[in-house]
Amino acid sequence: MSLTIPTEIIQAPKTLFADMDTAVTSVQDLLSVLIESVRAKVVVDGRIKSEKIEAEQRATHGLAWVATYVEALKEMRGHAKTMQSEGRYGEMESLITRIAFSEYLAQIFGGIPMNQGEIIRLSDFGIPASAIKTAYTQTVTDLIDQGNTPAIRTRLVALMEAAEGTASFGDAGLDETMEAFRDEMRRFAEAEVSPHAHEWHLKNEYIPMDVVDKMAEMGVFGLTIPEEFGGMGLGKEAMCVVSEELSRAYIGVGSLGTRSEIAAELIICGGTQEQKEHWLPRIASGEILPTAVFTEPNTGSDLASLKTRAVLDGASYKVTGNKTWITHPVRADVMTLMVRTNPNEPGYKGLSMLLAEKPRGDDATPFPAEGMDGGEIEVLGYRGMKEYEMSFDNFAVKKENLLGGVEGQGFKQLMQTFESARIQTAARAIGVAQSALDLGLRYAQDRVQFGKSLINFPRVIDKLAMMAVEIMIARQLSYFSARQKDHDKRCDLEAGMAKLLGARIAWAAADNSLQIHGGNGFALEYPISRVLCDARILNIFEGAGEIQAQVIARRLLDK
Repeated sequence: MSLTIPTEIIQAPKTLFADMDTAVTSVQDLLSVLIESVRAKVVVDGRIKSEKIEAEQRATHGLAWVATYVEALKEMRGHAKTMQSEGRYGEMESLITRIAFSEYLAQIFGGIPMNQGEIIRLSDFGIPASAIKTAYTQTVTDLIDQGNTPAIRTRLVALMEAAEGTASFGDAGLDETMEAFRDEMRRFAEAEVSPHAHEWHLKNEYIPMDVVDKMAEMGVFGLTIPEEFGGMGLGKEAMCVVSEELSRAYIGVGSLGTRSEIAAELIICGGTQEQKEHWLPRIASGEILPTAVFTEPNTGSDLASLKTRAVLDGASYKVTGNKTWITHPVRADVMTLMVRTNPNEPGYKGLSMLLAEKPRGDDATPFPAEGMDGGEIEVLGYRGMKEYEMSFDNFAVKKENLLGGVEGQGFKQLMQTFESARIQTAARAIGVAQSALDLGLRYAQDRVQFGKSLINFPRVIDKLAMMAVEIMIARQLSYFSARQKDHDKRCDLEAGMAKLLGARIAWAAADNSLQIHGGNGFALEYPISRVLCDARILNIFEGAGEIQAQVIARRLLDK
């Protein structure tokens, strides 16, 4: 049963593009006021003080969220203008843009949810009321009042029903090459992943190696590796598209490429020529599978406190210590292993990165190598690769496998990968959110209550509409970051924003989709239960939401 909708076409104001320009200027000016207000709280003698940042977390993290919303509106405006200039700006794109501006402007002035129960409001910054009044123009008021009405949301969901089965709701703005990649990945995911993903999740099974091998044949593991080293030589935008579509089917499959992406980026940016020639072709072909071994018990995001020790002993380093939250280590062939090579050098300066080879294991014998052991960490979601804690006791790593050949560069090398890692995580979040929307829309169409399909109830319509709108917002912010990276422009700020917002959007989409399912959503047999569990990790790994907000705030305040 389809949605019953009003027959009238909802026209956008003729001044919409000019109004968006005006609104973006208003919130950018407001953001400048907020930055100066927060800077006054945390800067002493011309320098940002860490203790002040911590004491003013609500203001500093709130600043990051306001800035993320402003950047999101800028990218949505840019996307709309590009689509219009290319003749691709249809009714669905117009409705999504209007809802996005209405809702995000309303939240900027009324309160942004940093998390459930944590709302940042302009009053929390202590700025003059006159600054808020100046920014809250008649144009902003009109966009808020006229852009997110029940009729507009209903019309959008009706168009979504008509477009069901497409790659996404609304033109994402990709060129023909990127759309071809999306189609290829979607066909693969629908044939090889989607029919089996929920069973893999429920049984906590590894993603089968034949699926991994097919991904290798398609070039997933060598996507951004230069052609001279056996890769496809594509950019981060392609990485976003591939990660999104694979994660839409199952986040575990979408995340398999993350390990190769991190390892390859580390080697490309920090490796010697010999290391590049040895490792990159093997990563690109899928001959070897990498895993990242960074985190330690009781350190979390505090990488400067890492204690795992590596002592040079002749032709090899001997590694001793403990690591945790290691994804897919059993079947991996090489570990990008962060260690402390100089115990006398405090903090980040004593850290180095090793390319530590290991044999593949299995569930019966996970780590068949001398000097290493580990145990599985049972998790709610994000399965298919399995999480482990690991211990090392004089585990040997060849001296020539010190990344870059120089000690003390590990933290710097890792930082060079963070932009790409966060862009890729944002793309995974979009895929998870899109999966939640797919499931929610289908269930709302099929489930009949009180004589009509759920999709005819206003609050179900509202949930579906906002899922689609926020997914497009996250998508444009992620694509923009990827394109900046592809043009060798600094994008750590935008990448962090994409990851911060994308993670929240994925969780909201999964939660709302489960709510549409009602009691059935709470049953393990329904895939939405898996999607909810998978979505929850996105606000934790690759920088927890709080850490991410702090990083964004420091960048804003350092400008």
